[in-house]
Amino acid sequence: MRKQLTIGLFGFGCVGTGLYEVLNQTSLLQARIKHIVVKDATKKRQIDASYFAYDAEVILGDSEVNVVVELINDSDAAYVIVKRALESGKHVVSANKKLIALHLEELIALAKANNVSFLYEAAVGGSIPIIRNLEEYYNNDSLSSINGIVNGTTNYILTKTGEGQSFDDALKTAQELGFAELDPTSDVDGFDAKYKLVLLLKHAFGYTAKTEQVWNYGIRQLKTWDATYAREKGYKIKLLAFGTRVDDQVVGFVAPHLIPANHFAYNVENEFNAVVVEALFSDRQLFLGKGAGSYPTASAVLSDISALQFDYAYEYRKTNAQENLTLTTDFRLRVYVSGTTKEQLERVKFEEIQEIYHGSTHHFHIGWANFSDLQQLDWNNESDLFLAVLPEGLQLASTVYAEEGQLEAHAN
Repeated sequence: MRKQLTIGLFGFGCVGTGLYEVLNQTSLLQARIKHIVVKDATKKRQIDASYFAYDAEVILGDSEVNVVVELINDSDAAYVIVKRALESGKHVVSANKKLIALHLEELIALAKANNVSFLYEAAVGGSIPIIRNLEEYYNNDSLSSINGIVNGTTNYILTKTGEGQSFDDALKTAQELGFAELDPTSDVDGFDAKYKLVLLLKHAFGYTAKTEQVWNYGIRQLKTWDATYAREKGYKIKLLAFGTRVDDQVVGFVAPHLIPANHFAYNVENEFNAVVVEALFSDRQLFLGKGAGSYPTASAVLSDISALQFDYAYEYRKTNAQENLTLTTDFRLRVYVSGTTKEQLERVKFEEIQEIYHGSTHHFHIGWANFSDLQQLDWNNESDLFLAVLPEGLQLASTVYAEEGQLEAHAN
């Protein structure tokens, strides 16, 4: 039976504004926004000023508000809000992937203890309904891998660098269009994708990874010659969040990949996201949708609000199986690494070098490297080096993925 939802909204930026608009355009929801708490009292807004307040207690202390929607950028402030809301017996919908990844188990426990729901579809793939599908559709299917593009900002930048723009020019355009923040660190260094991967690993495999366990390397160090190499070889560069499971071992990391034309993400361009799920019985399925922008993200928030009408909650059944999963680093990757000098490139430890190039402006090596060795460098701060994973596969200590059908699924 549907119930009336009274919403307290924190944040009225891009997504908050979009939510207000889409909520007022649907007649299927018994929901209304009562209060909107914002930080800036001087900013002019397009809707009636009576909605707005500047003290969190206006929402958290209102017994009529039974749903808190948290859409602010500050993860520390969001943590305080979400924790208080759950403790007060209010359902929570959030799009703050950093907050959720950092405090996932605590927030799950709080929601359960207070018999309320904590939903966050919008935190992972924009308009892509991946969390709900992992919870429901794949509930009884054994998942072997989940990977894809989960950051629309970097995908937009890589689309433009693939067309010949420099990284700096592509980033500037992304900022002008509102895809990238003034400080783009979270996006271009792969932190945003890492937080999302932590949530995907939880819902796909039931494994709760600590954020510091998951290696993230972004695209900040991408040079023109790297993009040129990709084009000449028929590849595209994509920043992928990669997760796979083999028996009781889980692999999870974020890194640029060089992908061939037959890869599922090859033609996923601009701000679009794409996630592929591979399962024992349903094989491989692709989820594609816009990963950035006001309306796509607001649509995911709206979906969570709609589900609350029927008391929907994540069940985390894969976690309840209590399997003894571990996040392994005992594997190797075939990688392309370029450097501006031979000396810089020689700092990277390869187990097997298969190709060497020395030129007047740059140098590169291609070969196999142990993942644990790659982790020894702080790649996001190595301005003279760039790394991308090649499509030939990863090798675990216990298993080698070598068949053609496995390469695309497990190495990309």
